Amino acid sequence: MSIHSAPKILIIRRDNIGDLVCTTPLIAALRRRFPEAWLGALVNSYNAPVLDGNPDLDEVLVYTKAKHRGQGESLPGILWRRLLLMQRLRRMQLDDVIIATTSPQPRVVALARWLRPKRIIGFGEFKGLDVALPLDNAGRHEVEDVFRVAAIYGIDGPPPACRVFAPVAVPPAPTLTIGIHISARKASQRWPAEHFADTIKAIAAQGPVRFMLLWSPGAEDNPLHPGDDAKAQDLLKKVGAHATVIARPTQTLPELIAALAECDALICADGGAMHLGAGLGLPIVCLFGNSGAARWRPWGVPYRLLQKPSLDVLDIPIDEVISAFNELSEILWQSHPSHLPPSGHHDDRPDQELAALTRQTPAATRQGRPGTEPLDASEMTTGIWPGRDK
Repeated sequence: MSIHSAPKILIIRRDNIGDLVCTTPLIAALRRRFPEAWLGALVNSYNAPVLDGNPDLDEVLVYTKAKHRGQGESLPGILWRRLLLMQRLRRMQLDDVIIATTSPQPRVVALARWLRPKRIIGFGEFKGLDVALPLDNAGRHEVEDVFRVAAIYGIDGPPPACRVFAPVAVPPAPTLTIGIHISARKASQRWPAEHFADTIKAIAAQGPVRFMLLWSPGAEDNPLHPGDDAKAQDLLKKVGAHATVIARPTQTLPELIAALAECDALICADGGAMHLGAGLGLPIVCLFGNSGAARWRPWGVPYRLLQKPSLDVLDIPIDEVISAFNELSEILWQSHPSHLPPSGHHDDRPDQELAALTRQTPAATRQGRPGTEPLDASEMTTGIWPGRDK
């Protein structure tokens, strides 16, 4: 099927924060391929803020899942608004609906059929798809897997970087700001407060730097919305006067994005915050527990990934996290030339290699950064994966 120069394309992605972040390279590529097209994204109220301010989209269409309805929202009201939204999309006479989730989605296919587009594109051999991409994700990053859709539109080359946009432009801070995100959904991804505290103190002793402590607020035993207030307070107490720490609990996704946009680098476990940081262009030290590093590592930014055979971050020692941060620190100091590098730390690599690493530094890319080639699987090392721009 040939497609005209200004198609109406709807991208559906209804799952988690990181999944939607990993779909933004496809959205950016479609916009470059079809500058006059109508591009829309159908998402849910949970992950929708990922796309706030994204210039590649004409519209972000949001529905609320029943389990996400807020106080005062009735289930009939949610379903009625959803029906009105679907009727509007049906009247638009869409050219393509792209189901961007890289696994079979029978319910979403049924929804897409009801919208009556000319073509439905998705993953898996499933009745109702007009173009079915095979489920073949061995060794692929989630970004690469989703980006297979691009070839259908004649788009060649590797995926660009992920793109997330801060709610407002953030001026450079007078001091390097390192984000420390301590919350994680999986137990295997939760590094202890004392480990974070010792890491903060060690980095602070190396040079002028401040930290932004980020966490999901609330009590740990809250069955609906468990939080890390106690962990954050324990960490702050252990750090004491050894470092400057800005405490920033983030109740909502927009609050988290805004806080990350004020940072120059990020230390965190694998999860939504890590992918948001990558979308904002931050160099990242990431701790992986029981999750697939090949598929979910940060995309398009310099990073160091730490993972142990036990698949539990408890087994990642503090000194390895500090070393990983120091390996990335030249990028940070070059993006803040008014500050000296950490005492005793110097990178003897040629200037041209450092220049390649610092291309599009965080301070210059708060509103997104251009694409870089992905890290090849052959470049993986045990325990630490050296992320880089090519």
